[in-house]
Amino acid sequence: MTDMLTTPRPVTQSPEKQGQFLVAALYHFVSFPRFADFREPLQAACHANGVKGTLLLAHEGINGTIAGTDEGIGSVLAFLRAQPEFAGLEHKESRASTMPFLRMKVRLKKEIVTMGVENIDPNNVVGTYVEPKDWNALISDPDTLVIDTRNDYETAIGLFRGAVDPKTKTFREFPDWVRNNNGLNNRPKIAMYCTGGIRCEKATAFMKEQGFEEVYHLKGGILKYLEEIPPEESLWDGACFVFDERVSVTHGLKEGEHTLCHACRQPLTQEDLLSPLHEEGVSCVHCHDTRTEEDRERYRERQRQITLAKKRGERHLGS
Repeated sequence: MTDMLTTPRPVTQSPEKQGQFLVAALYHFVSFPRFADFREPLQAACHANGVKGTLLLAHEGINGTIAGTDEGIGSVLAFLRAQPEFAGLEHKESRASTMPFLRMKVRLKKEIVTMGVENIDPNNVVGTYVEPKDWNALISDPDTLVIDTRNDYETAIGLFRGAVDPKTKTFREFPDWVRNNNGLNNRPKIAMYCTGGIRCEKATAFMKEQGFEEVYHLKGGILKYLEEIPPEESLWDGACFVFDERVSVTHGLKEGEHTLCHACRQPLTQEDLLSPLHEEGVSCVHCHDTRTEEDRERYRERQRQITLAKKRGERHLGS
């Protein structure tokens, strides 16, 4: 293991370095019965290389996002790809001006992306992958129904033009949304997309199981599309929510202008920040009316601790 940690695999650089930290989003579906035994070695590999983030391990593979120096990320990716199960692991890169994670967590899960439907295995059946360069033509075809498989707080800040938004709170709700929408059969082609591609692996597999024949999904997800497609050719409107302290990214994977409400974890626009219902770390336009004054006082105390930590030059774990 030592050689793998000290000899990094070369990492492809973004055309423009936008920050000192490299962010790698990755997933890989594979039969991985030894996933529980792999947790501690993986945690140690990340720690030894100063890498932070969250990685999920399950019988069906690995999923997560990590950040660190170019060398640190390269070493961890090399360690992963040295495992027979992950030799074909692909990842997507972006950059961050500050470390977007507070700690490193390797968690054991029943699923690496939770749909809650038994026997859905993207290794057995999955939709047709579509490269970003071919995506515009597919979703512009009037025979194509475009579906966003993400959750409502993600779709709130960005969508592909003309996409159907299921407005789900969690991915577990997606199968029932499909079952309850007979109108999905009105178009011969279904095109699906998500942040990095993993939810669509299961979503398209589920759709195929439900009898839909022409099912497509965006390879590499929104992140790959925003990386490769120039703004003047893009059919993407808004920003893409990401699960780290950057909150959102835009074309070219540049950091967006959104911040996060630490009371409800909803992304906030600059306009949201001007609302009288917004109180940093306490409430926002999305959650003000759903929280009690007792809740808000608890959040205010947490925010005071965060502010004190900043003054000491530290980062509070509750931030």
